[in-house]
Amino acid sequence: MSDHSLTRRAVIAAGAGLAFADRGALAQSGQAVRNIRVDVAPLRANAGDPTATWVERELPRRLAQALAGRLTPKGGTLTVRIDYLTLGPNTGATIHGGSSPDNIQGVAMIGAIQWPVRATTSYSASPIDQTMVEQSNHYRVSQLVQALTFWIARTLALKNSDV
Repeated sequence: MSDHSLTRRAVIAAGAGLAFADRGALAQSGQAVRNIRVDVAPLRANAGDPTATWVERELPRRLAQALAGRLTPKGGTLTVRIDYLTLGPNTGATIHGGSSPDNIQGVAMIGAIQWPVRATTSYSASPIDQTMVEQSNHYRVSQLVQALTFWIARTLALKNSDV
């Protein structure tokens, strides 16, 4: 995969990321984050492995990096449960201008406060991806995890600025 296609995909992924969160309830909770827990049991039941394993390995690490400096010993546990992850077709023949939408969704929780989380990225097929399907899918899952991490960290930052 060329550096150009990786850069192009990263820009597409960053621009296409979407998330929904109940920031009002989260802001009212006043809870900071002490540690991070990721639950992929529903994802493992829905999508299986290696997809669930990739998310299980990458999401905690990326969240810890994104929240570095904002974690506090007095906070609660941020639990992120991933329910679904879908990868669109890995061919260029789609109705989305030659790209396929990939989606990840679940629920984030701190204490009794929970809110839905979701991210969407766009995948543009490359001829090399057809011969390296598992590597391509891993890359796509990584892009979804990165987009989801961005929106969770942003939501928590908004919460901290509202309190």
